[in-house]
Amino acid sequence: MNCPKCQAAMESVEFAGIEVDRCTGCGGLWFDMLEADKLARRKGSEVIDTGDRKIGRKQNRKRNIECPKCHTPLTKMVAPDQPHIEYESCGTCFGAYFDAGEFTDLKEHSLSDVVRRLVRKVRG
Repeated sequence: MNCPKCQAAMESVEFAGIEVDRCTGCGGLWFDMLEADKLARRKGSEVIDTGDRKIGRKQNRKRNIECPKCHTPLTKMVAPDQPHIEYESCGTCFGAYFDAGEFTDLKEHSLSDVVRRLVRKVRG
């Protein structure tokens, strides 16, 4: 399988018995259905996100990319509690692609993320 952003080969990496694919070029991560959710709840799982955040931000600008599994166009998504995190999702196989640094960012809730969540609750 090749990376949907830079076309480099993907390698398998494992954490807590969950295997995901990491790009050998840009460091992006491909998660099959529900793997990102499962790993996000596991302490220390951000160690799989070894790519350079600067490269990830550059790669995040790429549009019109295809799912590396089923070649369906990927849809740009925003993390519900962290709208600054944009990732791509496949509507066919339900996989998700995170650019380098995005999975780590997803696991790290900043003070501004907490404040935004509280404001939404207050506004109801």
